[in-house]
Amino acid sequence: MYAIVNFKGVQYKVQPNDVIKVPFIKDKEVENEVILDNVLLINDDKETEIGTPNLSDAKVIAELIEHKKDKKIIVFKKKRRKAYSKKQGHRQKFSKIRIKEIISTNV
Repeated sequence: MYAIVNFKGVQYKVQPNDVIKVPFIKDKEVENEVILDNVLLINDDKETEIGTPNLSDAKVIAELIEHKKDKKIIVFKKKRRKAYSKKQGHRQKFSKIRIKEIISTNV
């Protein structure tokens, strides 16, 4: 069984016990439950249920594992013949969640 979930503008294909990397969730603490209710598709081994655009009775329950920062990305700007250069680094925050279960009343 798998589901396709839209979370913060990004679509993820998830199965139970999957660990996925999502954009930073700032209002949740580690080991809290996260409910993903923007489910686009659920596929059981026997049948597939597709939303238009979402399934209203389906949700995915996940557990927040950790908050981290990604690898550093270096941004370098330079203007030729002007003796101007600027080097800057950026580390994007992200969260890891583990999918606990996929709930739907029809499938």
